[in-house]
Amino acid sequence: MRLMAKLTAAAMPNRPYPVVVVSCLFILAGLVGLVYHATEFDSANQNRYEFGWICLLRLLAIVFGIFMLRGNNWARWGALTWIAYHVILTAFHSWSDFAMHCLIGAVISYAVLSSEASTYFRGAETT
Repeated sequence: MRLMAKLTAAAMPNRPYPVVVVSCLFILAGLVGLVYHATEFDSANQNRYEFGWICLLRLLAIVFGIFMLRGNNWARWGALTWIAYHVILTAFHSWSDFAMHCLIGAVISYAVLSSEASTYFRGAETT
């Protein structure tokens, strides 16, 4: 049993700290967003399509965060797409919102595209 644990640990590189932080932030942002938007939903005043789209985006954030923790490469690219979408959305808001989302996007990009993160997301293929 210990031999199997050692083999598994050797095949999968250690999870980089920045990936853990970004993954947890995606999970947290998704959960907080779901709760926030669920409490403001009023079927008489809100478009159901818009509400569904918002909930889907929040669920995607949670899914990307969970699967980045598991080392799935597709989740890394999904998370980058998710934050890029939000940067584009805030381009139509205030400059401060746009600048903040650009900064957050740059930090997330650096964290999940670093060489250490790339090695992690490649997983057992590198050994």
